[in-house]
Amino acid sequence: MSRLTHVEHGAYAPPAPARELTAVSTDGARLHVEVHGPEDNPVAPVVVLAHGWTCSTAFWAAQIRDLAVDHRVIAYDQRGHGRSPASETCTADALADDLEAVLAATLAPGEKAVLVGHSMGGMTLMAASARPRFREHAVAALLCSTGSSRLVAEARVVPMPAGWLRTQVTKRILGSAAPLGPVTPLARRILKYATMGAGSSPGMVEACARIVHACPRTVRHAWSKVLDLLDLDYGVRALTVPTAVVVGTADRLTPVVHARALVATLPNCVGVTELTGLGHMTPVEAPELVTARIRELVSTYAEIKEGSA
Repeated sequence: MSRLTHVEHGAYAPPAPARELTAVSTDGARLHVEVHGPEDNPVAPVVVLAHGWTCSTAFWAAQIRDLAVDHRVIAYDQRGHGRSPASETCTADALADDLEAVLAATLAPGEKAVLVGHSMGGMTLMAASARPRFREHAVAALLCSTGSSRLVAEARVVPMPAGWLRTQVTKRILGSAAPLGPVTPLARRILKYATMGAGSSPGMVEACARIVHACPRTVRHAWSKVLDLLDLDYGVRALTVPTAVVVGTADRLTPVVHARALVATLPNCVGVTELTGLGHMTPVEAPELVTARIRELVSTYAEIKEGSA
């Protein structure tokens, strides 16, 4: 691409991976996968990161930089995003297939990991929750800024009262196939309004804008249609591993009502964090807190004790 796809300096510049590989999904879709951290340490705990709609592995830069010091961190580009080629198949089942392919390509049989999903990445975890490979490898999960159903109806990007008209206008905006164009001051303001809290720093906004604007418009449009009809309530009920939830109270894309519904439905919810004034991009807006939640899940559920197999 001719435009810069991520920032190149600062806390949100993606670090270089220790290793890159390609995972092949059930339908042949090829997924770009990055492995960060100490691969030569067999007892380093493992974290797997699944990004959201219109994002890429670069979205997790802050978490990867922190966690890779003492964790093996696996991040991958969802199909059509980042460095993963687009596919004609865009479904919730495809998201689950892709996650299983990444787990198979990067983890040893029976190896456990904490799985983290933001937005569509969280939906990926829900879609895969009953799959054999997910159950083999997932020891705990973190759901950031996500929901399981009624995504368009509950979205608050359009400042109108809830109802049919707001839903239709929201569907047209989120489902637009128009190109986003270069990252301009106006583009930054629009993205900040739609996806971030009012207090987000210019650096945070720039990092998110570069990533989102790099997503091909055809991919953005194709996945918007999937999100419009998504119903993963069944996947929430099947997500039986210890699961924590993080949401910003100013999230316009997946408002706090979704997080509260998840907490009420999850079989094994181990905590919810509502971040006052933050928007949809919680791993970027509150990097230290999100990383701390991941570390808490690792230390509680995934750390390998001395002498264990």
